[in-house]
Amino acid sequence: MVQERIIAIIAEKLDIAAESISGVSTFDDLHIDSLDLVEIMLAIEDEYDITIEEASGLETVADVTEYVQKKIV
Repeated sequence: MVQERIIAIIAEKLDIAAESISGVSTFDDLHIDSLDLVEIMLAIEDEYDITIEEASGLETVADVTEYVQKKIV
């Protein structure tokens, strides 16, 4: 599923356990800085062959999941 793959990407980029990430996890909770965020978004774009135009409104893993699901439909 999309959320599980996004969690895996975030876990890989942050070098943390995927089990420590949930849909309600915020980027602040995960201590994601701006560079991490860019790397994560680029990896998600590559994974789903999409372009993320505006990441500023995306604050949680669930927000990213919903955004990606709308783009890949």
